[in-house]
Amino acid sequence: MMNKAFFLDRDGVVIRQISYLHDPELVELYPGTAAAVKELHRRGYLALVVTNQSGVARGLFGVAEVEAVHQRIQELLAADGEQIDGFFTCFHHPDFGSPCSCRKPLPGLLFQAAERHQIDLASSFMVGDKFSDLECGRAGGCRQSILVETGYGAKYRQAALQANFAVAADLAAAVRDFA
Repeated sequence: MMNKAFFLDRDGVVIRQISYLHDPELVELYPGTAAAVKELHRRGYLALVVTNQSGVARGLFGVAEVEAVHQRIQELLAADGEQIDGFFTCFHHPDFGSPCSCRKPLPGLLFQAAERHQIDLASSFMVGDKFSDLECGRAGGCRQSILVETGYGAKYRQAALQANFAVAADLAAAVRDFA
């Protein structure tokens, strides 16, 4: 039996947007994130984070700092009895090393998650605050890509609608309206 998932961009969707975030003490969940993850689980979806973290390729911080941020997200969600079901991270950047197939908008992270968790991508959703997130979901064969207006999302609203992507105020609204 195949699973279904909500693929969530990290910065600007699950947590407040901070460029090149690598300090776990700065992690702040958006209001309603834990409730949204709980609702996803209640409706039978996996909640999976897919995130580009090019700060590693740029030499700004290491993989351990990214993992510490992910651990902090899990700690904050655990306070409400929830958790992210998996983190899938691209550490690459084409200007700082060789090209990869996992950097959004390419769908490599979705394919990795689908293989690991037996996910039917056509029954799954991608939620992000940038066009690269939306294009990743489309390229990966997701049922729908949803732009949230948190993070950088508000400035992409009109363009997202013109490109036939869904738009929601935040993660909680995306789950309420589409899950």
